[in-house]
Amino acid sequence: MTYAELDDLSDRLAVALADLGIARGERVALQLPNIAAFMVAYFGILKAGAVVVPLNVMLKTHEMTFHLQHSSARVLITWSGVLEHAMAGAAAAGVPSVFVVGEIPDGIAAKPFNRLLSVSPTSRPLATTTADDTAVIVYTSGTTGRPKGAELTHFQLYMNADIPGRLFDVQADDVVLTVLPMFHVFGLSSILNCALRFGASLSLVPRFDAAAVLAAIQRDRATIFEGVPTMFSALLGCPDLGDYDVSSLRVAISGGAAIPARILDAFEERFGVVILEGYGMSESASTTTFNKSAVDRRPYSVGKPIWGTECEIWDEQRRPLPSGPSHVGEIVTRGFHTMKGYLNDPEATADAFAGGWMHTGDLGYRDQDGFFFIVDRKKELIIRGGYNVYPREVEETLYSHPSVAAAAVLGAPDERLGEEVVAFVVLRDGAAPTTEAQLIAYCRERLAAYKYPRVVHLRSELPQNATGKILKLGLKQELLAEAGVPRTIELLDEPLAKGTS
Repeated sequence: MTYAELDDLSDRLAVALADLGIARGERVALQLPNIAAFMVAYFGILKAGAVVVPLNVMLKTHEMTFHLQHSSARVLITWSGVLEHAMAGAAAAGVPSVFVVGEIPDGIAAKPFNRLLSVSPTSRPLATTTADDTAVIVYTSGTTGRPKGAELTHFQLYMNADIPGRLFDVQADDVVLTVLPMFHVFGLSSILNCALRFGASLSLVPRFDAAAVLAAIQRDRATIFEGVPTMFSALLGCPDLGDYDVSSLRVAISGGAAIPARILDAFEERFGVVILEGYGMSESASTTTFNKSAVDRRPYSVGKPIWGTECEIWDEQRRPLPSGPSHVGEIVTRGFHTMKGYLNDPEATADAFAGGWMHTGDLGYRDQDGFFFIVDRKKELIIRGGYNVYPREVEETLYSHPSVAAAAVLGAPDERLGEEVVAFVVLRDGAAPTTEAQLIAYCRERLAAYKYPRVVHLRSELPQNATGKILKLGLKQELLAEAGVPRTIELLDEPLAKGTS
């Protein structure tokens, strides 16, 4: 699809929405995988002056109902592969118009997506919007109850496409491998918006599969790959990796979670490219800090604040902490990149911006040169016998074991210590047989006595969200149930966990 074709088709969709009576500021929900129709709908909705509400294709009926009701969506554009939950959710939420990409079975009260493209484009100008108008509502933080809708403005999204794109020098002849879902803020802001801002091409992969990604890199001569740590690990572990030509890659971007040092080092060596790590969240439209280049970077760091952005490390009394790894506190930020607020939730918005800075909920420190390092989520901190244990440190140790493919460390209720350190581990295919006891002993040799896990659970897989980020909420509920703790958190089927990117 050319830029001219995308422009024409999104014009048609904008006119069709206007004909449906969609006015400036009204919400249109968009639930599609990484296919060309997503881009057509996304830009068409914005051209109509409406607000895009991107929705995960894995949402179940009660989640669809909540998102559609809370956002007051008047139109849903969805995909034939998820019709059962999409239609049930739309009906329960009272959404008047549903359009479907793909085949519509008999008896389904929906219209084909192509009907939105059948109108003739007119000379009608773009709907008038302002820089501070809401452009996109991204739902986030399904980890502590109902998700919240982060309102991202046109200006904020532009800044998060322009500044990061300049940092890793996106050019019109770049081909960006796009497997991160565009309904997620990482794929939407850091890939789709960023690539189109600089006229690059997108190679769309609807669902992550290591072999499919490698084949697309080879076929389309992709130059940029953006992913989360589990994707980098899977690409490294692909048994047919040597059969693919990946020499076209010039840079890789990692976000979504802190990438383990072993995976970063191994990927850079095997693929011959630098991984530039960044940090952000839905509320910051994806990017807050970034490693600027292969020269101006600090391995294992998430970089420095991007232009127009400030970050500090605060203690519990909201006092800035000095630099150094011994001064761990919450990362707070402010600047052009921060959200407008949470939709219909002034209390949560005020809490997020307490003290005039946006609270990320992430713990970290800043070194003497201004590079930021993520230690862990504030809510995931384990306090064992009065000592602070950062799960990420334990996870890094587990990842350094040659048999470990994935790891998640949590705190389990303990009557004597308050919390005990527990690890869930997935072993690599073909790795040497490894027992729970061996992994515990491995960590015990490398960590202080209060840090190493006393319990390790070997699993065939760990729960992940649509981007491949490991979800700890279900594992936490499992530990709480084992300890007989009453269930107090509503576990959504597919939450997009708040946190990095």
